[in-house]
Amino acid sequence: MALTSSATGPLWIDCSPAARYHFREDHPFHPIRLRLTEDLLRLGGALGDAQIAAPDPRGVEEALQRIHRSDYVRAVKELSAASPPAGVEEQAARFGLEPDGDTPYFPGMHDAAASIVAGSLAAAEAVMSGGTLHALHLGGGLHHAFPDRGAGFCVYNDAAAAISYMTDRYGAKVLYIDTDVHHGDGVQWSFYTDPDVFTFSIHETGKFLFPGTGFASERGESSGYGACLNVPVEPYTEDDSWLACFEAALERILCSFRPDVIVSQHGCDAHALDPLAHIHCSMRIYREMPKLIHRLAHEWTGGRWVALGGGGYEHWHVVPRAWGLLWLEMTDHPLLREIDASPQGAKLPADWPRIVAAERPDELPRTWLDDTAAWTPMPRRAEIEAKNRAVLEIALQHLG
Repeated sequence: MALTSSATGPLWIDCSPAARYHFREDHPFHPIRLRLTEDLLRLGGALGDAQIAAPDPRGVEEALQRIHRSDYVRAVKELSAASPPAGVEEQAARFGLEPDGDTPYFPGMHDAAASIVAGSLAAAEAVMSGGTLHALHLGGGLHHAFPDRGAGFCVYNDAAAAISYMTDRYGAKVLYIDTDVHHGDGVQWSFYTDPDVFTFSIHETGKFLFPGTGFASERGESSGYGACLNVPVEPYTEDDSWLACFEAALERILCSFRPDVIVSQHGCDAHALDPLAHIHCSMRIYREMPKLIHRLAHEWTGGRWVALGGGGYEHWHVVPRAWGLLWLEMTDHPLLREIDASPQGAKLPADWPRIVAAERPDELPRTWLDDTAAWTPMPRRAEIEAKNRAVLEIALQHLG
């Protein structure tokens, strides 16, 4: 898996090919998120061409075969035609790709989804080969795809493909951390019996949110029992409770599992403004979670850390700042000191965003963090925090 880059520090895997992964203009999973994030970082002087690596698509077909069934990949390819063959469209529902569903098929779908897999494989190879300690592929993190079907806006499971690549080629023990507000089900079930892949997901409880799984009782099976941990939190969970659960679980996992590399998925839809969930966190968690992962990677995995994108459906107010904070942490950018010195963080570049779009809001955030002092306090805060602590205790029972 070759890379084209002159970078020596953390790598930004080029995610411009992911712009082709576009269901339709009004679909929540819109590639404008990627453009807005890159624009923010370039304007802030935090991303330059020398840090960007272009992945080689060779090896993607082999990676898909390790994760997805051949009949599913064949159906994806056939449904990717401008005019799919007769009879294939009738099978779209069977493969989770129906036109009126969450994950509708579209022209060029296979090539677009395969390019996302290529990017995550490139990040995995860059880290495991010793080319860099940290690599970020924001186009990736499509964690809901299953071996035989697409789901939750995800056609191919690039995260599972990258993990499988690292275990097969390098014999690595992999810790997968999923911070998306939706349970990382596709990755979990891909490695549910594998003792060398630990899957950890913190998310809104499946009692109220897609995909309806990710409960504390899901702990792995057979030889993989114990290598899975879920922390499903209550709706309207806020920063303090979310971060307390996240840190306690992650510290315990690392002491127990001792991985060789961390793969983290950074869906940023647990923010209070996200339209598809019910969690009430602020930008603070997107500053603190990467900081913790970064520290623990250097303590436990020699610094080896692959980060991927994921969900996040408040495209203008939330995603660019959250993903921007992730990259700033991965690169230990000096701007972090200024961000950490103020409750609202440093100011965003005055001319961001430079992107013109019909859906651009009239008002946009002007600081990296949120002014939560102006937010209305959540009712039942103590009850929600108590329920989250109780679930965390149950989730951790099987770890040493």
